[in-house]
Parts: sequence; structure tokens; C-alpha cells
Amino acid sequence: MKVNRKSVLALGALVASSALVLSGCASGGGDTADGGDTGEGSGDANAITVWVDIERKPALEGVAASFTEDTGIEVELVTKDFATVDQDFISQVPTGKGPDVIVSPHDKLGAYVAAGVVAPLELGDVASGFAESAIQAMTYDGNVYGVPYSIENVALVRNADLVAEPSTTFDEVIAKGREAGTTYPFLVGLSPEQGDPYHLYPLQTSFGSQVFAQNADGSYDASNLVLGDEAGVEFATALKQWGAEGILNANIDGDRAREFFLAGESPYYLTGPWNIPAIAEAGINYVIDPLPSAGGEEARPFIGVNGFFLSSKSANALGATNFIVNYLSTEEAQLALFEVGGRPPALTAAYESAAASDPDVAAFGAIGQTGAPMPAIPEMGAVWSDWGNAQLQLIKGEGDPQEVWETAATNIQTKIDG
Repeated sequence: MKVNRKSVLALGALVASSALVLSGCASGGGDTADGGDTGEGSGDANAITVWVDIERKPALEGVAASFTEDTGIEVELVTKDFATVDQDFISQVPTGKGPDVIVSPHDKLGAYVAAGVVAPLELGDVASGFAESAIQAMTYDGNVYGVPYSIENVALVRNADLVAEPSTTFDEVIAKGREAGTTYPFLVGLSPEQGDPYHLYPLQTSFGSQVFAQNADGSYDASNLVLGDEAGVEFATALKQWGAEGILNANIDGDRAREFFLAGESPYYLTGPWNIPAIAEAGINYVIDPLPSAGGEEARPFIGVNGFFLSSKSANALGATNFIVNYLSTEEAQLALFEVGGRPPALTAAYESAAASDPDVAAFGAIGQTGAPMPAIPEMGAVWSDWGNAQLQLIKGEGDPQEVWETAATNIQTKIDG
């Protein structure tokens, strides 16, 4: 169906598929953020409450005012501490004291679904306006639960004064890095205790190796851990080789990697947009390159997607859904959020608009369009430690790659099985 973004009447059909989930729901009362609020839902059919971090609140004020003008429904923007907001949401929604809408990263979605605190959304044609990877991130067990607004991922930052042209393969990157005559041919920050599966994931996926198998809709199959397969072992073998050759260094953490790159000690730095301001401030003539393939397949990084989710206990599910689906999916709203957050918008039209005047956004966003959403399934909690430790062990030159990697996969499966 064609979604009318400014019509409350049209939304009745839009949320029909969610009605059963939302029936009988209620939300507790609370004040606005400026009045010593509790952050509780409104419990009022003429108001909805949105939990948002302090950085993004200003970006939502305009779209909230527009929504209120069109519908007569007030939007209370309540600022929350986002270090603990997910646990607050999970604990308060069942009591009726949570918000109607929450802003959250997608990797919390599995926990939200398991706790029964979010409701599915029917996006209709609105979904086609977003990057496919962003919609995949909002999808869990076949249902879409949120409207995405930003995508974040790593890329390869190159000092163009040290290496003039981009490379398409990781071997070319290392060769050019060595030709540059710097201390390090390539930099990426690693934890001395647990490696860094997140930053190294694009190199891993370029071997065809993943953690969990993906379903047709892009969601992850928690029952099918594929980390220890043949492609994973090939990546493990490469890790040990890169460690022996000094390409990866377990003693260079994130802070030192950034410090060395800023000092001109390497032409390449695998990092995310969070380090670009420091690189620009240092006066480095930098370029953001596509991720090079180490194993012959596409290098797909993990992407983190932020979005808006509907409480399963919202007292005004119809109004809240209208606000999320029809107002927060507009180019105006997505660009306002981009202006305060600096991350590529999830809405394709907004991304193209932002990218037209910002080459950094264009470069990071192009990679994120085809990235792999970080699995939001609860089983990921059992993965990180053994995965990272196996990487670290191999980079340090310890053990047989196949044995180390397959042992890690076995240990992870044991933890998942309980």
C-alpha cells in the first residue's frame, strides 16, 4: 500500500497487523523532561512520550511540533541517560511506566523482543525508502520493529600524502603501506585482552566467514553458528600470518593506533567516523577508501543502526505508530538527526542529500549500505569473548589456526546451548 505520511486516517490500515499485539496495553503517567520528569509514558490518548538522548532531543523538537500541529497529539521528549536506558526500558514497560517510543541502537532489539517490551510495525511502502541493510537491522524473527535513522560502520582511512591512490585488495594496501616507508604499513586498534572482532570483521567477511547464518530477510539464525566453518579457518590462518608479519599488532590498542596515525606513522587506519574529527584537526590530508578484500569476497563490516521503537504497552499505539512511521521517516526528520549526530542517514534520500556536500558521509555511507547488521540476537552475548581471544592468540603466533578457531567455535556453541 502507498503510505500517506501526513494522514492519521490512513494509518488505521497501516497498523492493522500490529493491533492484536497492542490491544489492551496501557502506559503510566508522567511529566515532561523539563519538569523533573519520571520519564513515564503519558497514559493519554492526546499525548505520547519519547525517550531520547540529550544530543538528539533538539533534532526531534521540530518534527514533534509538526506532528502535534497536524494531529493534536502532544509529544513529550524525555531525555534519558543512554548508558542504562535499555535496562530502564525493559524494567519499566511491563509496569506501565515506560515511554510510548524509544530511540535505541538496533543491537538491543533481541533483548527487547525477549522481554516483550516492543511491538512490530507495518512500514508498508515506507520501508523501500531506506537502505536495505538498515531495514534488516530493524528485523527480528521476520518482523520489523523500528524505523531506522542512522548507520555507523568502519572504513579504511588513507593519508593521501603518503599513498596517493586507493587499493582494492588488502595485499595491495600492505604493499603500498610498506612502500611508504612509515613505521607501520597498516593500523587498527586491538584490545590487548580480547582482540577486536568488530574492527576485524570486514577482513573476516571477505573470506566468506560470518558468525551466524543469515535468513532470507537478513535476520540471523541463532540456531546456526557458522563461525567455525572452513571460511572461518581460512581467516584464522590469515590472522596468524598477519601477526607474524607485523601487519596486526596485539600491543597497539585503539588509542595508540589513533596516535600513530595522527603522527604520520602509517598511511592506513581502519576506523570509524568517531575518529575523523581528530584526523581532520591534525591537518592530515585524508581520504576514506572502500574496505579492501583480503579473501576475495566483499568486505562487509558490522553496521550499527539507530532507530525508533514502539513500546508494546503504549496507551496510544495508533498515534505513536503514526509519529514513528510517517513523521520520523521523512527526509526532513532524518536530516535533522544527521545534523546533530553526523552519522549517515538510513533514509536513502536523506543520505544522498547529506553525501552531496560531505565526502566523508558519502564514503562511510556507501560502505554501510551493504554492511552486515550486528546481530541483535541474545546469543551474541556468548560469542565475543571466545571469538576475540582466538583472534588475539593467533595474532600473537600461538597455536594452530584450525585448532584454535574450531575450539573457540565449540566453546561458543556450548555456552549458547547452556
